[in-house]
Amino acid sequence: MAGAPKKKADLKVIIMGDYSVGKTSFIGRYIDGEFKQHEATIGAAFFLKQWGPYNIAIWDTAGDERYTGLSTFYCRNAGAAILAFDMSIVSTFESLWARFIPLLDAANEDCIKVVVGMKLDALEEGQREVTVQEGKKFAREINEKIDLSKLPSDPYFETSSKTGHNVSEVFEYIFQYCLPLSKAQLRDAQNSSTVSLSDRKGPSQNKCCHR
Repeated sequence: MAGAPKKKADLKVIIMGDYSVGKTSFIGRYIDGEFKQHEATIGAAFFLKQWGPYNIAIWDTAGDERYTGLSTFYCRNAGAAILAFDMSIVSTFESLWARFIPLLDAANEDCIKVVVGMKLDALEEGQREVTVQEGKKFAREINEKIDLSKLPSDPYFETSSKTGHNVSEVFEYIFQYCLPLSKAQLRDAQNSSTVSLSDRKGPSQNKCCHR
């Protein structure tokens, strides 16, 4: 809204992964509560999420290799990262380690990294190329600086943006870890959270949560 005061982000979350794995549809399902096909993201798209008393900036980054340099820029000060891949295409899983993990050197030292398998609804028998065990093992390995015993489960989820399966759970897992709410606050945040949306080409100037 024009003239509205800028809101300072308490947490910066970045979503990363190869082109066409479904990152934008994933965020769209969470924010709008519905499934839509989206054109490829150019640069990055920015969303502001209200979580109890906190403001959370969510950055959707382009997966195309030509935007890799920009992705490094957007990773700065990130307190959490969602690493997305298509469970039926093993190369999208392998590229998380090869292309995207190195970019997170610019994130906070204690940035939590959540590995998310996409398109569960489209995964027919015999199409799976990444097992649950492989996903969980990778998620544990890349979070060596996080005390995983304090988390309710491994930082690994399998989701469907089409049906909504596990989509909200990914975000609430991250938010509750970084910015924990009481049971009453959590209930209010789940029922009446507000969201504003804007697209940006430039970098975020906001610092994010430091644990």
